[in-house]
Amino acid sequence: MRSLPATSSGLALLYWTQRVPVAQEFNGGCMKIVFKVVLSIYIFLYRLTSGAIGGQMAGLKVLLLTTTGRKTGQPRTTPLGYFKQEGNFVVIASNGGAAQNPAWFYNLTSNPQVTIQIGNKQLAAKAEQVDAEKRKQLWVELVKMAPVYEKYTQRTKREIPLVILQPL
Repeated sequence: MRSLPATSSGLALLYWTQRVPVAQEFNGGCMKIVFKVVLSIYIFLYRLTSGAIGGQMAGLKVLLLTTTGRKTGQPRTTPLGYFKQEGNFVVIASNGGAAQNPAWFYNLTSNPQVTIQIGNKQLAAKAEQVDAEKRKQLWVELVKMAPVYEKYTQRTKREIPLVILQPL
């Protein structure tokens, strides 16, 4: 059995389901359910401990991003690694290097008004995808802090989007 990457959260489970052949056989509904349960526990523990548990992953601090589901209109919360830049928060739509962007990315492109939780603080924010020139600069900073993201670019043909969350 392969070892999991040094990340804490459901991201390790996502990585495992994409890389381990046995998990790929169960990658249908069963793994989705397991992933949702693990993610729910992660979010619960983050909120319960104000980020003391789950507050760091892969060299980055973690925030909870709550978007509005583009199809359901329901709130959807996802833990994401972030770094600060000029008073804003930058998050990475890596989806573990998968071929498609994560669902939260599509949600915020439909409705850029989001809520973020960092530790015990909740903030309203506006999300905006970073343009290509700015992305190059920020990507260099990101990879210095969290080299695992460079590996994600090797797993996918898409350019991994960066999103700036500007507190309102």
